[in-house]
Amino acid sequence: MQDVASADQWFADREEWHDEVAVLREIVRSTGLTETLKWKQPCYTDHGKNIVIVSWLKRGAVASFLKGALLDDPRGRLEQPGEHARSARFVVFSSVDAVHADRAYLEALIQSAIQVERAGLRVPPLPDEIDYVDELRERMAADAEFREAFERLTPGRRRAYNFHFAKAKRSATRVSRIDKCTERIRMGKGLLDCICGRSKRMPRCDGSHKHDGRPAG
Repeated sequence: MQDVASADQWFADREEWHDEVAVLREIVRSTGLTETLKWKQPCYTDHGKNIVIVSWLKRGAVASFLKGALLDDPRGRLEQPGEHARSARFVVFSSVDAVHADRAYLEALIQSAIQVERAGLRVPPLPDEIDYVDELRERMAADAEFREAFERLTPGRRRAYNFHFAKAKRSATRVSRIDKCTERIRMGKGLLDCICGRSKRMPRCDGSHKHDGRPAG
């Protein structure tokens, strides 16, 4: 995924579904949400809380709702991004005319999402499911590749990461910890696993990379 410096750049660089995402942007911004860039995608927030992400798939422009499973969706168009995604939902628009025709529907979804967030609602975990911190849930909802890598980890590794993220008191720190662990997660490694191959206590890291005069891999 290419580096993106701002939401303006993201929209300017779009070749696929360029006009459709531009119209989505105009509609979402008209609701009063604040535009920012998260996970290299335009994300729209209400008082700092993530509400909706504008993106695209091969079949159209996309509005993704972080807590879409809790929204009132009278048309039943919200789709689940994966069988394990219990909270996030998205809706696809395949033409500019379709976006304009569904403007009232999209605005209603956004208002519903704002009310859900302001009420502090969240999809409860299943009895045997890990209760992930919000920042981790949001990252998995926004980044399908990250979500798939995280879900491939063993339950013990997932719990260890979640506990590590949850120990941070500030949301910004939790986000930073997730960012720092992303490469480990993509590699299928646990929080304490060796990633340089020099540990004498594999698979755990014993700090050997700090003492052999060579930089860690």
